[in-house]
Amino acid sequence: MKDSVTPEEHENDVAGWYRTLVEEVNDLATVVDTDGTITYVSPAVTRILGYEPTELIGHEGYEFVHPDDRERNAAAVEAVLSNPSESATVEVRFRHADGSWCWIEATMRNRLDDDVIDGILLSSRDITERKEYEVEARELAEEYEALLNNVADAIFLVDVEDVDGDVRFEFERLSPSYERQTGITTEEVQGRTPRDVFGDEQGSSLETNYHRCVNAGTPISYQEELRVDEGARFWQTKLAPVVTDDEITRLVGITRNVTERVERERQLRRQNERLDEFASVISHDLRSPLNVAQGRATLLAEQAESEHLDPLLRALNRMEAIVEDTLTLARQGDTLGDTESISLTDLVGKCWATVDTDDATIEIIDEVTFTGDLDRLQHVFENLFRNAVEHGGSDVTVRVGCHGDHVIYVEDDGPGIPADRREDVFEPGHSSARGGTGFGLTIIKRIVEAHGWDLSVTDSTDGGARFEFEMSSSIN
Repeated sequence: MKDSVTPEEHENDVAGWYRTLVEEVNDLATVVDTDGTITYVSPAVTRILGYEPTELIGHEGYEFVHPDDRERNAAAVEAVLSNPSESATVEVRFRHADGSWCWIEATMRNRLDDDVIDGILLSSRDITERKEYEVEARELAEEYEALLNNVADAIFLVDVEDVDGDVRFEFERLSPSYERQTGITTEEVQGRTPRDVFGDEQGSSLETNYHRCVNAGTPISYQEELRVDEGARFWQTKLAPVVTDDEITRLVGITRNVTERVERERQLRRQNERLDEFASVISHDLRSPLNVAQGRATLLAEQAESEHLDPLLRALNRMEAIVEDTLTLARQGDTLGDTESISLTDLVGKCWATVDTDDATIEIIDEVTFTGDLDRLQHVFENLFRNAVEHGGSDVTVRVGCHGDHVIYVEDDGPGIPADRREDVFEPGHSSARGGTGFGLTIIKRIVEAHGWDLSVTDSTDGGARFEFEMSSSIN
């Protein structure tokens, strides 16, 4: 074992150590002279660029740089040559041995006065993945900006910060649509809390929903009332959390002004309440004296004879029919109760038995089941059967069946409905039968549409009327 190391041996050891370091590190070391000719390339070039060092030594580095990047590369070389104490970093595309282009980040240092390295030393690394990520990020940012600036719905971004264990919400940005609809700008709210912007009462309500989204860790939807100006008060909002490193750092809100819809709903609710009051008046205040009048007229007919009694009884009975149809239209026409699986055969049989059909005949062509509101559909089939007898005569034949997988029909062999009157027959008060109320087919149409079905009328196979219900779901 040597007791001492000579300066020459020490220099060789240091040189060997540096050589090993240069050959093993991930970065690529390259030396070029003032003309740009490559004089040295570390073995890492094979791993990074696919070349053997001898394939590059003696060539000008510019040959391998993308034409669009050569000017930028030359400027960096000139910078380190003109200022030896400074380094320069440049990003260029470098041709890989397989012909493709990869991104290289090179840091240049002037070593022309160095006793060990004579020339410009480049320490390079492959940054292709980073550049691809930057491109993707830039494209996403452009898409994000396009979405933020052009979407009709209002968008707002809220920063989520943990301050001493408490969550703090601060507005970060508002979309142009949000600014237009509310009159509030990003500059006015940026860095401010909901309470700062909207006051304690409204701000507290907003923060409650923000806390709910953070606690759930998933998107939430809700309707809120936000008094920002005279024309925008009710909003339908969807709030989604943005997670970074397993922590929610931002909330993205998309909100739509639904003030007109809410006001329409309130108006409709008030109309329905008035309609219920009207139905109650008809049901109680009008029906009671009507029943008294019918009873007295019946007793009078038993005790005396008069040519006026039959017209009187018919008029009273017509009034009762109008009351019944009006109540049905007001209370049941547009709404559904519970739906269930319904047997067409059972439904038709029950409805046929409740209608005064005289000598009429019913034929059930198909035995099928479908889904619907049984109580409401009884009104439909009873009215259709009654309508067939009233227009087709006491000996009319009525057929019920299905066509395809979505259509149920009711048809008769009566006189039918002229093509130019088929749209009018569903209008309230329209009736071609003597003594008819004109509400029967209107009730049918309302109930059918409440099921989400389409109702149409055409000619039957025998030339009579055929009513078809096209259903949204299949018939079994």
